[in-house]
Amino acid sequence: MSWWAVVTAGSALWVAVMSIAIVLQRRPAASTISWLLVLVFLPVVGIIAYRLVGPLKLERRKRRRSGARRIIEEGLRGLAALDASAAEDRQLAMVPLQLGGAPPLRADSIDFYQDGETTYEAIAAAVRDARDHVHLEYYIWEPDKIGHRLRDLLIERAQAGVGVRLLLDGTGSFHLKRAFLRPLREAGVAVAWFNPVRLFALRRKRVDFRSHRKIVVCDGRVAFLGGMNITDVHSAEFTGEYWRDTHMRLSGAAVWPVQRAFFEDWYYATGELCPINTRTMPPPSQEGAHLVQVVASGPDESTFAIHKVFFAAINHAIRRVWLTTPYFVPDDALLTALVTAALRGVDVRVLVPRRGDSRLVDLAARSYFPELLDARVRIFEYEPRFIHAKTMLCDDDIAIIGSANFDNRSFRLDFEIAAVLYGTPGNEWLSAAFERDCADSTEVAPFRWSDLPFGRRLGEASARLLSPLL
Repeated sequence: MSWWAVVTAGSALWVAVMSIAIVLQRRPAASTISWLLVLVFLPVVGIIAYRLVGPLKLERRKRRRSGARRIIEEGLRGLAALDASAAEDRQLAMVPLQLGGAPPLRADSIDFYQDGETTYEAIAAAVRDARDHVHLEYYIWEPDKIGHRLRDLLIERAQAGVGVRLLLDGTGSFHLKRAFLRPLREAGVAVAWFNPVRLFALRRKRVDFRSHRKIVVCDGRVAFLGGMNITDVHSAEFTGEYWRDTHMRLSGAAVWPVQRAFFEDWYYATGELCPINTRTMPPPSQEGAHLVQVVASGPDESTFAIHKVFFAAINHAIRRVWLTTPYFVPDDALLTALVTAALRGVDVRVLVPRRGDSRLVDLAARSYFPELLDARVRIFEYEPRFIHAKTMLCDDDIAIIGSANFDNRSFRLDFEIAAVLYGTPGNEWLSAAFERDCADSTEVAPFRWSDLPFGRRLGEASARLLSPLL
């Protein structure tokens, strides 16, 4: 038998075995067929790609993180009380709860920020006030002016005896070098990397397995989350080309699920269990006036909780759905939800940047405009600068704010965190902000897809093919 016959038979056997493994993953049909085609027509490239970003690697990660979750949830038993009957919208609250998430919890206070300067000042104030610990998790931390400023503050607090843990994403924060981190470690700050990308460890890593969260927790009593990373680009104090973003601060029992998300990610990255006690998750000082449900999701779970919360909230709305996102690449389910809501008579508005930071994403996003406009969805393009906020308003009593973009990467590939606010206070604040942003935007007029230049139609349609990866 010739070597060519042996190689052909071996390749056929390998493709057959891998095909069975892929089919048994029970992933979406389009994803499954794509992997099968790659393995058949590009076997070498397909095997390498599958080793790097294929679903089997995700299952291995899932098992490791599920072990962390079981340990942490056991430690949390008795600290949080389930009171779903207190939620203004019980059905929406049940979605993440039934998926193993946290119930709606009371927050003593909530504050919103639309610019980096006030956000960073509030974070710095909370860090200075911390007496027991400060936990931070960021996708991007740049070694720029604000990056150095907050680093030096963490060093100061660590030297004062405060326990500081800093978790950085291995992809988003790759600009940080040892020289920048050395003073932190020397001061006693525990620094860890979430899924660091190393050349000789690629066979054991998923390069697209990222923590996109932006979390700060101080003494288990105060937490920050939203869209802002630690970088000068968010603040007018450092650049005239600053981004428009939205962030929030909350205090009280609603901080517990944010702390739990950090605990899980820290355990996954380091193998170290953070202490779970009344110092890290203290009892609330008073009955909070705000009802907040923190939802965390990631590729370690097949439930995709944040995606389902957006889907349920849109379908729940009877008066309005106002969505702000820098990256608008919806899957079929969310696109249908938006279109159907508009056809039901709901006031559906989508606010996106006029010019994003990715030409490919911009092209893909605009490929969805004709379908939305035909259903009378109103689309606004924000003009002054890049808008990086990730919020959604439904009717007058539900608001969502977090780190998740309206795309497949955030809903299925990245670790994200969001807060669902029940009641009118948060909704009113974010509603006013949305209307101000629309006033600074240009509304997209209805148009016929066939009237667009051929080059534009081809570019947008081609970019849409990559939607599952964007």
